[in-house]
Amino acid sequence: MLLLLLLLLLLLLLLLLLLLLLLLLLLLLLLLLLLLLLLLLLLLLLLLLLLLLLLLLLLLLLLLLLLLLLLLVLLLLVLLPPAPPPPRLLLLLLLLLPLLLLLLLLLLLLLLLLLLLLLLLLLLLLPLLLLLLLLLLLLLLLLLLLLLLLLLLLLLLLLLLLLLLHHNHHHHHHSQ
Repeated sequence: MLLLLLLLLLLLLLLLLLLLLLLLLLLLLLLLLLLLLLLLLLLLLLLLLLLLLLLLLLLLLLLLLLLLLLLLVLLLLVLLPPAPPPPRLLLLLLLLLPLLLLLLLLLLLLLLLLLLLLLLLLLLLLPLLLLLLLLLLLLLLLLLLLLLLLLLLLLLLLLLLLLLLHHNHHHHHHSQ
């Protein structure tokens, strides 16, 4: 009986060691994944910043173009012989409308680009997040297993102690 218990204890200890090793490996994996996620997020932020900068530059260029056109129109209005007011205004509007449309189109395009980028990044991040979740679940399961094994170990030790006490008790009686 005693030998059996000792063997069981040894086995349990080995199992515990294995589980601990597994836990360590899992933790390492989790850390690596987290690092990857962080890197991806940083890249995403950088890309977004670059896009925003581009957007701003484009807007500035468009504004400059608009200003130039306005100057041109004003020059034309000053240089051209005076005419009845409505045509002048009409001319100005006709010049400005296509430009405004262009500006709107560009803005829309940029927004679409941003959305696409975000979607792509989400797609990249999703599998990683899922993996992280799975690993965390595994970790929890392993921890539970570890706890169970520890409990078993404790029980066995108690049993062993009881047996030893019993054994000693018997011995004592016999010697008397």
